[in-house]
Amino acid sequence: MSEPSSDFSEITIAKWIDRFFAWLIDFCIISIISILIIFSAFGTINYEVSEKWILAETTQFIPVSIIFFAYWTILEYKKGQSIGKKILNLKVTDMYGRPPDWKGIMISSFGKTFLLPLDVILGWIFTNENRQRIFNKIGDTLIIKIKDQKENKENIRYKKD
Repeated sequence: MSEPSSDFSEITIAKWIDRFFAWLIDFCIISIISILIIFSAFGTINYEVSEKWILAETTQFIPVSIIFFAYWTILEYKKGQSIGKKILNLKVTDMYGRPPDWKGIMISSFGKTFLLPLDVILGWIFTNENRQRIFNKIGDTLIIKIKDQKENKENIRYKKD
C-alpha cells in the first residue's frame, strides 16, 4: 500500500447562491426546450384553466422531468458541467475533485429533478462543511468552483515530447 502524498490540493466548494443561479439558468433553458417540444407535438400551448388543461399539465410533468433528468445526467457525466454550471464556473466532482461516476451523477440528478425542494431543505438542515444536498451526499458528489481560465494559464507549464 502506498503512502498518501503530502501534497494537498485545494478544492473550493461552490456557494449555495452560485448553485441556485446555475440551476435557474438550466431551468430556463430546459423549460424553453420543453415548451417548444410540447408546442410542436400538440400544435398549441393553451393556458386556459379547464379539465383538459389540468390533464395536460399532469401528463406533461413526466416527459418534462425526463428531459431535465437526461439533460443533467448526460452533461454532468460527460463534461462535469451543465450549461448553467459552465457559465458560473462550477463543476460536479467526486469528494476528491475527480470526475464522479455514472451512478453518483444519476443519484444527484434524480434529487435535483424530482425532489429538489425536499433535497435542498434537508441538505440545509443536515448540511456539512461541503454544502451538499442530500442526493449529493448519497451519490458522493460535490459541486466545486473552478478557477478562472486566465488564472490557470499562469500556472501551466508546457513540455514537448
